[in-house]
Amino acid sequence: MAGFSALLLLATAVAPPATLDRFEAALAATPSASAVLQSWCRTHFDPDASLRAVKIVASSDEPTGRIRDALDLGPDERLGYRRVSLRCAGREMSLAYNWYVPARLTPEMNRQLADSEAPFGRVAAPLRFTRERIARPWSGQEICPEGTVLAHRALLRLPDGKPLAMVVECYTRENLTP
Repeated sequence: MAGFSALLLLATAVAPPATLDRFEAALAATPSASAVLQSWCRTHFDPDASLRAVKIVASSDEPTGRIRDALDLGPDERLGYRRVSLRCAGREMSLAYNWYVPARLTPEMNRQLADSEAPFGRVAAPLRFTRERIARPWSGQEICPEGTVLAHRALLRLPDGKPLAMVVECYTRENLTP
C-alpha cells in the first residue's frame, strides 16, 4: 500500500487536479488557446492525444459588421470563418468561433484551415500572434451553449499589431472532469 501512496503522490505532483482556476491561468499564460488545450488534454487525460478541430459550420453565425471593424477590414476584403468543436481524447474541450483575415495568412495556412482538422492556433503559430482578451463575461456571450464553464472573446494580433482573428471560445466541463 505504501508503494501505491507514493505513486499517487507522484502523479498528483506531475499533474495537479484539473480545476477551473488552473485552467484559466493556463489560458492566460499563452496566446494560443489551442496550445493550452493540447497540453491540458495530454497532462490530465491522455499523454498521447492530439487536439482536433472538427468543423461544425462553414459560414458565419453572427453579423460581421463589428467583427470586420475589429479586424480592420476594408469593405472588399474577405473575412474567413470557422466554427469548430475542439476535441481531444474523446472529449469536447471547447466550441470555438473564429473570424479571421485570410489575406494575413499564408496560402498553405488557408489550405490547412479549409481542408484539415488542425486548430487555428496551431496553423497560425508560425506568425507569432499575440492574444488580447476582449472579454470574459457570462452575460453577452449568448453565442456559447448552456453548460459552458468559461467563455473568452479575444483578438489575435500579428507582431506588427495588425488584427489577425477574432475568437469566441466556449470551454466545456470536459476540461475539468477526470
